Amino acid sequence: MMNTKVIFLLLFFLQFFVNSAQNTFTYNDEKGSPRATLQDVAWISGTWRGEAMGGTCEEFWDTPSGDTMMFCFKFLENGKVVFYELGHIKEMDNTLILELKHFGADLKGWEKADEKQSFRLVKWDENHVYFDQFTFEKINNDEINLYVVFEKSGKEMKFNYKRLP
Repeated sequence: MMNTKVIFLLLFFLQFFVNSAQNTFTYNDEKGSPRATLQDVAWISGTWRGEAMGGTCEEFWDTPSGDTMMFCFKFLENGKVVFYELGHIKEMDNTLILELKHFGADLKGWEKADEKQSFRLVKWDENHVYFDQFTFEKINNDEINLYVVFEKSGKEMKFNYKRLP
């Protein structure tokens, strides 16, 4: 009887740890995307900076307009640009989609001219926006986390950003 309780408690805490460690979700075609508007995620707007991947990440998100929130991202290593991203969160069919393209420091596109990466909305609440393998988390008005699953490695990486004035 005692062993059963110990095993149950260990499994319970292990399950809690596994669930709490997961910050990203995968889009499910059967469930689809929830209803959402850009006003639901407008808290992402701002200029942000943080350290990740051995360098400095800078990101700017504009306020909602024209059914989008445009962003630009710059990754610097040793004070030199390594790559950029340009994209938006777009309001479409009563939900949201995150779309982006990558560019080298020389502004040569990584994706073909007519291709982009798209991340469908999985779910959201007042402090989180979960796109397919890509999550925004509001810590407070001046700090956010982004969690991204990298396609090649399948590993989730955390980007912590502080708002710039």
